[in-house]
Amino acid sequence: MANYGILLLKQFNELSLAEPILRAVTAEGYTEPTPIQAGVIPAMMADKDIVGIAQTGTGKTAAFVLPLLNRLSAEEHGPAPKTCRALILAPTRELAAQIADSIRAYGKYMRHSVTVVVGGVKPNKQIRDLSKGVDVVVATPGRLLDHVQNGVLRLDKAMTVILDEADQMLDLGFVPTIRKIMAKTPNERQTLLLSATMPKQIRRLANDFLTRPVEISVTPASKPIERIDQSVIFAEKVDKRRMLPGLLQPDAIERAIVFTRTKHGADKVTKDLVKTGLHAAAIHGNKSQNQRTKTLDGFKTGKINILVATDIAARGIDVDGVSHVINFELPNIPESYVHRIGRTARAGKSGVAVSFCDGEERAYLRDIEKLIGMSIHRKKVDGTDGTYAERLAESLTGSDKPEVTTDDAFRSDNPKKRRRKRRPSRGGQNGASGRPNGQSEARKPGGKPSGSKTWHRGQKPGGASRRKPANASSASRQTTSSGG
Repeated sequence: MANYGILLLKQFNELSLAEPILRAVTAEGYTEPTPIQAGVIPAMMADKDIVGIAQTGTGKTAAFVLPLLNRLSAEEHGPAPKTCRALILAPTRELAAQIADSIRAYGKYMRHSVTVVVGGVKPNKQIRDLSKGVDVVVATPGRLLDHVQNGVLRLDKAMTVILDEADQMLDLGFVPTIRKIMAKTPNERQTLLLSATMPKQIRRLANDFLTRPVEISVTPASKPIERIDQSVIFAEKVDKRRMLPGLLQPDAIERAIVFTRTKHGADKVTKDLVKTGLHAAAIHGNKSQNQRTKTLDGFKTGKINILVATDIAARGIDVDGVSHVINFELPNIPESYVHRIGRTARAGKSGVAVSFCDGEERAYLRDIEKLIGMSIHRKKVDGTDGTYAERLAESLTGSDKPEVTTDDAFRSDNPKKRRRKRRPSRGGQNGASGRPNGQSEARKPGGKPSGSKTWHRGQKPGGASRRKPANASSASRQTTSSGG
């Protein structure tokens, strides 16, 4: 895989883009390309297959949209029915919609057609649009494969295929579906794979689908944006919920995204924040597409200034002005941390990322710090349990003192002691019934409780014993069963 040098281009008009596209770029307020754009655009216009590695918020979308529109502007004929000339795959509905919006914005002074193909909505409109033929299809893998297998769309005319946020599609398990889709495309095509991180599985995917690709990397893989002020707060689970509203007061933040690991957790956190009077809403896979669109629009316009999201939905959140990212729960995949905090510090601005960490998340924090190559600042907040935080911090920073386990940390600060199971004493229990001596109960002669039967441990009532009596030679100690 060749490493393609980034050209030192300072203006978009130096990239040989068509005049209608340059006019649209100027109308959007951009004059200088970002490093990833300065590298990808010339290589793509030279018909190279490309592996692009760049952090979120660096302009990856425009890097492939602009040269794609430039190619379409040179085409004399439109697409045939039930075909497309370019295919863009994205991991989430929100990201697919935002890519399509970028295509419309940069292509507003030229003729082109774009269709979004995603799940969560009725397929009728998608089927009608695809039947006419379309220049660009922006799709999530699952719904696209459904249309292809049902004969709604053919991919044999897709001369450009772009895999955006490839590492997230890997995390979501889309790779088998992507392989089926790629098998339907022409062998002679241009393929781009763009990602914020480059794990081994993604590099293997690139080797399978790309032909002599050039690699354009503008930042070290998986490094967070340096303009983000990162910190971690050690707190028990119950303290997280109590402390979170204090971090999200309107005078402290402009616009914030709170991340949870689960959909249920996102709903629970949102409910707690709304109870305190904050304007918060949740976005995740269980929400309908209309609900997700409405919530995201409210977040963009400022009607909602706190968005609670899962990692899956996060990839579609491309909103300027996010001042804070709060990790209510640390991600179990360290690369997801990079994607999460990348929602802030966009468009050259600075940002703040605060993460809560409880005892069960210590390993996640170690993995994250190993990935980003730095130790995240430990932050003390009034109201936290100092003993817990200090002992947990010591175990994370490799103190000379014995490491405090999760159970130890919680047990030491929890006034409720863990209950121990009682062990029967050798003479203090009344046979197999387990009742302490002295318990009043009517007994028959011989000391056995009235109407009761005795089973050894391991023997089911009403069935044969699964173990031998404690003393097989003594008939008086053999176990009785209802079967005789």
